[in-house]
Amino acid sequence: MNELGMIVNLRKPEAVSMARRLLQWGQDNNCTFLLPHQEASALTTIGLDDEQWLKTVQLALVIGGDGTFLRAARYVMGTDIILHGVNLGHLGFLASSRPEQAEHDITNIMHDNFTILERRVLSCTVYRDDSQLHKIYALNDIVLTTNAIARLLQIEIRFNDEFFCVLPADGVIVSTPTGSTAYALSAGGPVIPPHMDAMLLAPLCAHTLYSRPLMASENDCITLIPRGVSRDLMLTQDGQLAYEVFPSDRINVRLSRSRKIRTVNLPGRNFLDIVREKLGWGVRGAYKGD
Repeated sequence: MNELGMIVNLRKPEAVSMARRLLQWGQDNNCTFLLPHQEASALTTIGLDDEQWLKTVQLALVIGGDGTFLRAARYVMGTDIILHGVNLGHLGFLASSRPEQAEHDITNIMHDNFTILERRVLSCTVYRDDSQLHKIYALNDIVLTTNAIARLLQIEIRFNDEFFCVLPADGVIVSTPTGSTAYALSAGGPVIPPHMDAMLLAPLCAHTLYSRPLMASENDCITLIPRGVSRDLMLTQDGQLAYEVFPSDRINVRLSRSRKIRTVNLPGRNFLDIVREKLGWGVRGAYKGD
């Protein structure tokens, strides 16, 4: 594989610098990088229009952080393009390759020395008065919350259209396994390996003692219905795009059957390695043996 796509966070000077470095490295190592027009223009090279890029590229580097990776995931959604992230952000659960490893990792990719992880995506449909209002896909999570300061929500939650509870909370997260290490983690949710077929429901600052994160299967549909009269409601997609919702809107969330995001798994760098590195599990006081 000697042709790779490249998506760059152009707002980060270090990402632009890394992209230039890899473009030069590619010229010296028989590797061609294909860039969308926006990246190509910023890096003063030739690019492809979106339609041609999406049809041509099989695997793309994403240079930035997890936010850039989520943007790239929306860009390639519905295609079979494989993504691999070079992390210039903070935690980097999605963009897992270090800048100093980039050329080594690309060499492995060029020689097909990697496996593919298929990550499940949420399919979210918003209905108002039985009419479809929005159709949203999210790699990490869908979050229902309020714009108002210190405003408590009453959220009716249904599983497969069966009433479960009315949750008094600041909001609620529905997450994929991939998103379990994002916003849901800070809400007290468990870490779920990204290859699992499951969803996670995690309340945000619930005003109860009984509320806990809850997992659902790949065949379940979680329905969120905001109750009350507040019009300051917001539904966010992967923490990047926001949609206005009203009381009594019906928000159905399930795992998509038709769309997945494919990512690179490199040798010696599995999910548990990343969890141990990023969250510091077992770093102190690790058992040394007898």
